[in-house]
Amino acid sequence: MKKSLIALAVLAASGAAMAQSSVTLFGVVDATYAYGNGSVANRSQLTNSGYNSSRLGFRGVEDLGGGMSASFWLEAGLNNDNGSGALTPTNNQGATTGGGGLTFNRRSTVSLNGGFGEVRLGRDYTPQFWNLTVFDPFGTNGVGTTQTLNSGLGGPTAVRASNSIGYFLPGKLGGFYGQAQYYMGENLSNVANKKDGNGMALRVGYANGPINVALALSETKFLAGDIQSINFGGQYDLGVAKIMAHYSQDEIDGGADGKGFLIGGLVPMGAGEVRLSYSTYKIDTVGADPRSNKLALGYVHNLSKRTALYTTVARVTNKNGAAQALNGSVTAANRNSTGYDFGIRHSF
Repeated sequence: MKKSLIALAVLAASGAAMAQSSVTLFGVVDATYAYGNGSVANRSQLTNSGYNSSRLGFRGVEDLGGGMSASFWLEAGLNNDNGSGALTPTNNQGATTGGGGLTFNRRSTVSLNGGFGEVRLGRDYTPQFWNLTVFDPFGTNGVGTTQTLNSGLGGPTAVRASNSIGYFLPGKLGGFYGQAQYYMGENLSNVANKKDGNGMALRVGYANGPINVALALSETKFLAGDIQSINFGGQYDLGVAKIMAHYSQDEIDGGADGKGFLIGGLVPMGAGEVRLSYSTYKIDTVGADPRSNKLALGYVHNLSKRTALYTTVARVTNKNGAAQALNGSVTAANRNSTGYDFGIRHSF
């Protein structure tokens, strides 16, 4: 209640209309001590988002009657280890803006909802990202993050896209769900790269009882080579544990292609949870095909519903010229790297 009242006061002070049915202030503050060991150089740092991404957000909904509603969501990434905000790419082409100030880079959308589903406009997660994070025991956060996302071949829209128009299927479809999204690079029509940053993506899935499975595919346009991605994944809840897996493939026209997979699980243990995964990704190039394999093990201990302590250890092995290192360390080609996370997460 206090969060809603505070958020309403903030919006009123900025001249916002008071017609909202509800407005909520929410966030996560996650501090992480991260250590990386590499064959060339090690690194020790206090960073953030080792368990959940640090953020500050506002969301609200207005009941329009007749089963319809309007809503908004503004969510900013935070670097709570130094007090800065996260940068944001504005045109899906890699360049970032924001200067470390507060930017709603994580999500900034307005929606119209009804029996038809939801139409959502603004900066949002891309459909091709969801399978990689939902079916990753580490939720694509911290040193345990799946190799299928760490490859970098997914391009600037691998996680989010600016200038997007999205549609979500309504609920109560017997477990079926889906999302379609179109996003724009917003370039001039008379330049060579006029389509850079334009893309389309689709995700469909089924979740019912212990089963959750989904398929996603996307294409983003670039003058240097379009990026096509496809991934699928699933989870099964055994009661004593959740097992999950996903497969991902990225193709760049005229460039490198890559593919990889993850298999892992979540095991409840008292007030906490054990997380474990094995993930791998190979880039197909002329000659050697660099590959990185990662084994990760973590434990989360919940002190309350909102506060948790966590630790993760991960080790990556590099082959065929790969040189991936963990937690900011540096390692030579074909050498291994180990990373450790220790942290505390508080949500509100």
